[in-house]
Amino acid sequence: MRMGMSPRLSVGILMWGALSLAESESGFTAEPTPAEEESLIRDNSFLVEEAYNQDAGIVQEINNFIALGPKRDWLYVFVQEWPLGGIKNQLSYTITLTDPGNEGGDTGFGDTLVNYRYQVAGGGPQRVAFAPRVSLVIPTGDEKEDRGQGAFGILVSLPMSVDFTKRLVGHSNAGGAYIPSAKNAAGDKADVTDYFLGQSLVWLVRPTFNAILEAVYTWEEEVTGPGTTERSSSFVINPGVRWAINRPSGLQIVPGICVPIGAGPSRGDEAIFLYLSFEHPFGRKSSP
Repeated sequence: MRMGMSPRLSVGILMWGALSLAESESGFTAEPTPAEEESLIRDNSFLVEEAYNQDAGIVQEINNFIALGPKRDWLYVFVQEWPLGGIKNQLSYTITLTDPGNEGGDTGFGDTLVNYRYQVAGGGPQRVAFAPRVSLVIPTGDEKEDRGQGAFGILVSLPMSVDFTKRLVGHSNAGGAYIPSAKNAAGDKADVTDYFLGQSLVWLVRPTFNAILEAVYTWEEEVTGPGTTERSSSFVINPGVRWAINRPSGLQIVPGICVPIGAGPSRGDEAIFLYLSFEHPFGRKSSP
């Protein structure tokens, strides 16, 4: 995320991200019981994408809201994930709503993603999971209002998750996006290529409480004229917490909050990030 810049550029990290969590009984040394293993928080997202697809028969709705620094711009992202028959194949879509704040644009929809992810390894009891994702970027945002890239594109993410111990999980990301003939607010066109790297550590503190530390570095291009772009970078350190509310119906509600802090080229940037997900069996109603 480019904190301190427009939500059009901030959309990248939020739509590239998910984070996996898990739970423990009473502390770092205790082993989870079989019942607790069934209710682990394993496929929820902050900024760094985990590598666990949805289980068969389980759908998830994810809500992200980030308010950026003094320019008062904000971004809301909604993601819905669906398994295709089983854990191997997953489809999802990502919808964004942005406000460029003091940049001068109006509030409205940003660009949309349609995502496919394949579980190459893991997704079960294995310690290592790998699930590459490819996404179609659909230009539903108005580039004249600084809410979109103005062209179709492709985004690729290569998330890998590793269970270091029963109480410590790590997620690593690498990927990028290519938008041919992207547009700026003046209507100038140029090809845009972005790259990103991310790493997270998740400490499983309590049965329904996790502490998280993430770091994300991005290299982004912005159209500055006909056929010309300008490249810049951003670095974000993101501490946060997340907890779970597990209902007898199988519904799992996961709120979370984190505070992205700019470092290096993003020093001085600040934001607050709110998260809320609902994971439940589909085909029947979840009890309250």
